[in-house]
Amino acid sequence: MFENKTVAVVIPCYNEQTQILQVLRSLPELVDVAIVVDDTSTDGTVGVVEAEVRAQGAAGRIVFIKRPTNGGVGAAIVDGYKEAIRRNIDVTAVMAGDAQMDPVELPLLVGKVARNECDYAKGNRLFYRNAWESIPRHRYLGNAFLSMLTKIASGYWHVADSQTGYTAISLKALQTIELDGVYPRYGYPNDMLVRLNIYNFRVSDVPIRPVYNVGEQSKMKLWKVVPTMSWLIFKRFLWRMKEKYIIHDFHPLVFFYAFGALSFLVGGILGAYLLAYRIFLGRVAETSALASIFLLITGLQLLLFAMWFDMESNKNLR
Repeated sequence: MFENKTVAVVIPCYNEQTQILQVLRSLPELVDVAIVVDDTSTDGTVGVVEAEVRAQGAAGRIVFIKRPTNGGVGAAIVDGYKEAIRRNIDVTAVMAGDAQMDPVELPLLVGKVARNECDYAKGNRLFYRNAWESIPRHRYLGNAFLSMLTKIASGYWHVADSQTGYTAISLKALQTIELDGVYPRYGYPNDMLVRLNIYNFRVSDVPIRPVYNVGEQSKMKLWKVVPTMSWLIFKRFLWRMKEKYIIHDFHPLVFFYAFGALSFLVGGILGAYLLAYRIFLGRVAETSALASIFLLITGLQLLLFAMWFDMESNKNLR
């Protein structure tokens, strides 16, 4: 327990037979139950975890869930969350099964939620003092790009590292959001932030140490993930606009976003057409060029105003 609050840690794993024991045996005493969710591993992960469960005996704190089919990391975490809800756990954290999350920092995340300073505490690797040297360069840049898009999509403009999975969440938040609708794969952290924002849950950014080169094997292909994730984030942005600013409580920023995007798109298409016309056919009318510039500038201003409105609307959710 942590300050009289029960604590669970959900550990999703897929082919982590070399790393999972290190995670389980390094969990601090504050953890009441470790919920390990195997996403149909094809190596010896299941045997390793089952052996550890037997070794701990009846007094052990490991709950082992084996998924019938491979659903992705998000689906595995949701299964763990449901078990935590069933057990009425006050604070539920998530740690990866590959030992890339330092258990020493678990009290920092759990404490934020346990003390009611926030509803969802999220690790931030990018603010660590030597993050640029510690994180592989392509991972750092890809993470920064997706985090920038997630700021716009989720409304949590202060969250700098959207992709980290080292988190802690309150029981109330878990009981409120629709877990069955959470994106099941690598887009899970981004989708989770959008869902939390719709219900105005407070999110705290907690600096943590990035951990790499501890034997982990990355299963993520960045060149595939970034385009897929970008499309997912765009769709979740539109969904949040509808749910939060139209259905739950109307806000005029939706008009700024809509008219801004339309104006910028029309101005961009017109500008591209006029440029091609000038290159291949000859002189274009000055009024046409001015119209394109006017639409682009107006669209950009409207989009920036919409973002500012969104920031103001969500500034109390830090």
